[in-house]
Amino acid sequence: MTVEQSLQERSGQKCELCSNTTELSVYELPPNSDGTAEQCILTCEVCRTQINDPESVDPNHWRCLNDSMWSTVPAVQVMAWRMLNQLKSEGWPLDLLETLYLDEDTQRWAEALIVTDEGSEAGPTLDSNGIALNAGDNVTLIKDLVVKGGGFTAKRGTLVKNISLTSNPKHVEGRVNGTLIVLVAGFLKKAN
Repeated sequence: MTVEQSLQERSGQKCELCSNTTELSVYELPPNSDGTAEQCILTCEVCRTQINDPESVDPNHWRCLNDSMWSTVPAVQVMAWRMLNQLKSEGWPLDLLETLYLDEDTQRWAEALIVTDEGSEAGPTLDSNGIALNAGDNVTLIKDLVVKGGGFTAKRGTLVKNISLTSNPKHVEGRVNGTLIVLVAGFLKKAN
């Protein structure tokens, strides 16, 4: 059985992202796809075009990720995470990203293409003690932080659960007092 036949069987002959049934083909997930079905997804022309050309992205098309992000297929989870992360400035993708759980290997795979504004690959996000932080970790604030625009001060010792990584390795996102804020990793300590 070819990779395309395997993917068509796995997906029920639908795009694994938006469920479209026309113009389907194999999409290999960069950066290190070996061409196997486990590292590929079946996509329609609309999804493939927008994945390959970020300038052509229609954010409303990607609302389909609300369903496909729950796939049990790691490659589909990775592509859903990447698109939600790319669209997070729209607002609604942040809520989905907060509920999307990826195991450690899948999360590393999803983050493999994150680049910084300078175009170089992002390094690891480190807390104040130099310990690597991962998406989903819990952290504690090591100093009081005034939340601009939030009207409150996040106190030292506050536990921030289920953080999200950003494209900048010096920042993470997390909820404090119900408000999603960007936190400087150097002011955080990984919680046990």
